[in-house]
Amino acid sequence: MGFSTDAIHVGQEPDPLTGSVVAPIYQTSTYVLEEMGKSKGYDYARTNHPNRKALERTLTKLEGGTAAYVFSSGMAAIDSVFRLLRPGDHTILSEAVYGGVFRLTTKLLVDFGLEFSYVDTSSLEKVKAAIKPTTKMIYVETPTNPTMIVTDLAAISRLARERNLTLVVDNTFLSPYLQQPIALGADIVVHSMTKYLNGHSDCTAGVVVLTRKEDAEKIYFIQRSAGAGLAPMDCFLVSRGLKTLAVRMARHNSNGMEVAKFLAAHPKVKHVIYPGLTIHPQHDLASRQQRGFGAMISFDMGSLDAARKLLNHVRLCSLAESLGGVETLISLPALMTHASIPPERRLEIGITDGLIRISVGIEDVEDLIADLDQALAQV
Repeated sequence: MGFSTDAIHVGQEPDPLTGSVVAPIYQTSTYVLEEMGKSKGYDYARTNHPNRKALERTLTKLEGGTAAYVFSSGMAAIDSVFRLLRPGDHTILSEAVYGGVFRLTTKLLVDFGLEFSYVDTSSLEKVKAAIKPTTKMIYVETPTNPTMIVTDLAAISRLARERNLTLVVDNTFLSPYLQQPIALGADIVVHSMTKYLNGHSDCTAGVVVLTRKEDAEKIYFIQRSAGAGLAPMDCFLVSRGLKTLAVRMARHNSNGMEVAKFLAAHPKVKHVIYPGLTIHPQHDLASRQQRGFGAMISFDMGSLDAARKLLNHVRLCSLAESLGGVETLISLPALMTHASIPPERRLEIGITDGLIRISVGIEDVEDLIADLDQALAQV
């Protein structure tokens, strides 16, 4: 079946009891046993429930994995992946990772004996140079948040296999509709489902999609033991969002390109970072490994003052954290999503005080451009 068909039907079959085309929300904490040691597959909602199981089936299919487990947030999902490691293990991460991942690794996980190195993963030579005898994992964002650097997933997966390393890819920015890392060799894929997979800015959620049975067993043990599994109502919301993922992403993709072209041509914008533009250094790579370029754009206004003026004058675009909703969201990473990264480190990886990140929604693109144009006029 095709992607859109799978997104609508896999894991979302009509309810066998009533024939309801939408599965019911099992808003219960516990399940009655038929007799001691005999259940209908569920006993307690923390360990599993029908809405979670259905959503996990859908996500396994869409990402091409063998198993998937959903969590209460993207960060909870990512934290579970790092729990596959043991004290003394070393991980290489993309240098411009989301600020929450930087905070998790540098402020929490290092206290448990894990070691992390932040590398430009678009350079295979730099990744090779960072590998140590204790390296066990490579963690890649592509494109990176918010610097939009693209990593060659086929090349880095070959390196990971040669060195017996686990390759983890954060696919949040593109969704499986626009990029499928497992098909390019990744072992594990993570998402903040709060973003494009849900798509409606009404719940937080995360997922880990796996290819290896041993990893899947460990992640499920972590999910049910740590209690970070996704609740029934939130599973329902993401399942609902997935049904329109293909049509939403097609519109996000086309709107993103139009907005990027507008910004690139505007005299008050210093620089636009969008893999869909031919000026992007990895445009050709993105064209090969992605189905489209997505709707995440970063652009530099040259100073904090200029960026602040633009952000304070947008009307249709919403000044807010997060991304991937049907509405356009705009933010200043240095003071918002990436504020936990020290200023000198932000500058090293290209997150300047004037860098704005925009998640282009599915509104009429002419209205979005008009809003940005009037805001830019205030700078």
